[in-house]
Amino acid sequence: MPQRNNHQRKRWLHATAWLLASSPLLAVATPPPAPPRDWRDEIIYFVMTDRFADGDAGNNDQGTGEYDPADEAKYNGGDLVGLRRHLDYIQQLGATALWITPPVLNQWWHAGSRYGGYHGYWASDFSRIDPHLGTVADYQALADDLHARDMKLVQDVVVNHVGNWLQYGSEWRASDPARSASLEVDGQGALAPSQAPFDANDPRDARQRELGIYHWTPSVRDFRDRHQSENWQLSGLDDLNTENPLVRRALRESYGRWIRDIGVDAFRVDTAIHVPAGFFEDFMYSEDPEAPGMAKVAASRGIPDFLAFGEGFTIDRPYDNAGAKLLETYAGPRGLHSMINFPLYGTLGDVFARGHATAELAWRIDDMMRTHGDPWRMPTFIDNHDVDRFLAGSDVTGQRQALFAMLSLPGIPVIYYGTEQAMHERRPAMFANGQGAGGRDHWDAASQGYRWLREAIAIRRTHPALRRAHPRLLASNAAGPGGIAWRMESDEEDLVVLLNTATHPALLDASMLPKDKHLQPFYSIRADQDPDALRFVEQQVWLPPRSGFLARVERGRGDTRRAGAPSIDALPANPLRGDTQVGGQAIPGDCVQLVVDGAAAGDCALADDGGRWAARLNVSEMIDPSITHRLTVWVPKTGAIASAQTFKVQREWRLAGELRDPANDDQGLDGRYRYPTGDGWPGHHPADLLGVRAFTSGGALKIELSMQEISTTWNPANGFDHVAFDVYIDLPGNQSEGQSLMPRQHARLPDDMRWDVHARVGGWSNAAFRATGSSAVQDGEALTRAPRIEVDADARTITLTFDAGMLGGYPDLAGSRLHVTTWDMDGEYRPLQPEAGANAFGGGDATSPRIMDAVGPLLLR
Repeated sequence: MPQRNNHQRKRWLHATAWLLASSPLLAVATPPPAPPRDWRDEIIYFVMTDRFADGDAGNNDQGTGEYDPADEAKYNGGDLVGLRRHLDYIQQLGATALWITPPVLNQWWHAGSRYGGYHGYWASDFSRIDPHLGTVADYQALADDLHARDMKLVQDVVVNHVGNWLQYGSEWRASDPARSASLEVDGQGALAPSQAPFDANDPRDARQRELGIYHWTPSVRDFRDRHQSENWQLSGLDDLNTENPLVRRALRESYGRWIRDIGVDAFRVDTAIHVPAGFFEDFMYSEDPEAPGMAKVAASRGIPDFLAFGEGFTIDRPYDNAGAKLLETYAGPRGLHSMINFPLYGTLGDVFARGHATAELAWRIDDMMRTHGDPWRMPTFIDNHDVDRFLAGSDVTGQRQALFAMLSLPGIPVIYYGTEQAMHERRPAMFANGQGAGGRDHWDAASQGYRWLREAIAIRRTHPALRRAHPRLLASNAAGPGGIAWRMESDEEDLVVLLNTATHPALLDASMLPKDKHLQPFYSIRADQDPDALRFVEQQVWLPPRSGFLARVERGRGDTRRAGAPSIDALPANPLRGDTQVGGQAIPGDCVQLVVDGAAAGDCALADDGGRWAARLNVSEMIDPSITHRLTVWVPKTGAIASAQTFKVQREWRLAGELRDPANDDQGLDGRYRYPTGDGWPGHHPADLLGVRAFTSGGALKIELSMQEISTTWNPANGFDHVAFDVYIDLPGNQSEGQSLMPRQHARLPDDMRWDVHARVGGWSNAAFRATGSSAVQDGEALTRAPRIEVDADARTITLTFDAGMLGGYPDLAGSRLHVTTWDMDGEYRPLQPEAGANAFGGGDATSPRIMDAVGPLLLR
């Protein structure tokens, strides 16, 4: 019988014993076995245990300086007892499984990086519980409580590396692993992991070198090189030689114990794509009788539906699937069961937080169904502990659209703790005395976010098609924000998901539905947008701004296209170079509305007595020459609509200003700052701006940043790392007062400049804000779009393009001013301290400006 039903079985046995004792002749039937619940039906709630709930203050401080609840880098006090006390909160949200970060004994403090192993991914002993989190008995009690609730337990595991003890200098040689090697004492006074054979970590010792427990390599320098990616250290973490039978056996022994003794229902395998894929056949299916594979241990424990899913931090660019293909090489009948869907995560963020075209999501959905053998068992997410919170670069509406999309697509939805409480920080505490908690607890089941997410999860659980069907795309917008719809049809029900990411109403063409079907919306993600108000005419519907609906496909009301539909004359040129006059025919007296890329454009044009109408087509927001735009016209009075025409726009950009900047001045405003000392920093100048050039095309802006060098050490999604840019734009004659403070940078803009739009762009983040509501510590109002990023590594340039709509729709940007600064981010701005550290800048203190280099103000002409 599956482990999660053991408590039901125990209760039945106790009841049976009592009945037999009191009535010996009473016959009792055998309890029916409960069928295992399909993983496609699960909702996972993911917690960082140290940050969730402090249930036992007695285990917080282990006496080595590793504990400080006010410090993001140290243990805060969350533990397994605390988790048990809040299972009602998690279950009532709708979660059916709990995923916890690795509970094993960790390296508690690493002096070089000035960071602690509170997160669980720096193991010292894979077979022991970290005392900060509690005891084995506490873990067993948590598992028992979950199983009594018919909930599953997911344990995070690491097979790629241990903590950070082994260091290599610049003279490392593969042929001589002892060369430039050294061991660093950790916060517990140890030079190695405490568990054998992982304690054999000194390549200077011939015996340990011969054992070959490690790969004896420095940190990855080029993630495009699969040999480095699989066999070199990740950010200094000591890389295990997973080809070594001793390593494989020790990992199977350690992790098999958690399944056998605790009853863990699933593993999430950290950094799986940094381990040779062949390892996982042994890890999962080894026939070793003393240390069998995980699938065999689970089967022997009565867990036939044990799931092992891997992490592969790979985010594909729009319309690319190289990362998705790599992930799929790790999933299959002789490997892991599935991989976390990182490519979908990237696209959800691009579309719902950064204003990318909804066609990108349509393409991603189609591609994931083609590329992956079982996308229904791939965990999906919108944020987690390794990336920025969704709300760090978007608003609540965008977050809810992304969550609704995730809950309406194949995959196992994962809710990162605090998402339901609208958290903005990456790893804050949920309990009052932890860092980032603001002095209050956050388990608020009455909050708007919690109640909304509980309802959205209930919708998924109520409608099996959302969990089991194959999505069929009906409509999307290739040009930018707008409508998207997909159909989820099963034997039981036929549903359509409809979303509009734009800030304006969007015309959605559902003509791909059969002619004898219509849509009946019944659920809205927004309380102020009633699904009953939506009416489909001729398979067309105007979706309200930034909306989301679920509709049933019903029989009846086929295509009733009316006579007298308007028409459009052929466009005078294609591609267009700028705004142009368009015209066509309609019924005399009809008011004809241009609809461009699904959005109503301009005022209604009245058809004259001869039926002619004319209007001006505004292309000021169309900045990408590769995009095919769609033009139609619509008669609001009758709902009649014209056959669409398509066109492209080739903008003419002019140089509006430039400033050069000296090389090697990336030392802060006073010349005293120094880069961090960790991997990828020494000897490099990734934050050194050499110049800024600005180009305009009407109200659109293109900013070209010239760099001394471009780093890609950490395999960044946006094409560069080790630097983040803050771009401040002071718009011409803006009626708002603007803001002189540079949020979170401890600085003000120079001269009398006041910004109206601020973009923050890093290797994994891209967000833009209006000055409204901004302060020294607040970013302001998040825009629903972000600048487009282009990187030319050979030319060492990074180009950011803002469409006219992002900047307020000005016809011309002459008189605007720009100011650009560099620093770096890891969720937040990297810290600044008197002496540089592995991950901290040096030469200042907590109140000094976070500016490594700056160019501006640049006045646009």
